[in-house]
Amino acid sequence: MEIKISAQINAPLENVWDYWTLGEHVTGWNFASDDWHCPDSKIDLRPGGEFHSTMAAKDGSFSFDFWGTYSEIIPQKEIRSTMGDGRKLDVFFESQAGGVLVTEIFEAEDQNPIELQRQGWQAILDNFKKYCEK
Repeated sequence: MEIKISAQINAPLENVWDYWTLGEHVTGWNFASDDWHCPDSKIDLRPGGEFHSTMAAKDGSFSFDFWGTYSEIIPQKEIRSTMGDGRKLDVFFESQAGGVLVTEIFEAEDQNPIELQRQGWQAILDNFKKYCEK
């Protein structure tokens, strides 16, 4: 099953793209709640390149590497990738009046309820929106 989330971001496309694709920016938004953070992110933005983001509880109780491999990049338009567990993840950037619509479509995993997955990923995308608009 696929899950689709989106956010309208009031920022120039060039900024939105850079904030999504440069590790030094990813660390500023890639977490779902204030008790988590992303202390490290490395991005090799090319087909066959990988992304790696450390997702960690701020209290040090848990962390994991969220990673995947890029399959297709159309600059400032779309990023297609496969996450480390084999699920597909596609991100689309659409210029609109006043900003950019960012849409993520990803294959659900089978360990957590669909709505919980949607809420967690949307929370991260909402953090991205805040980061872009500050």
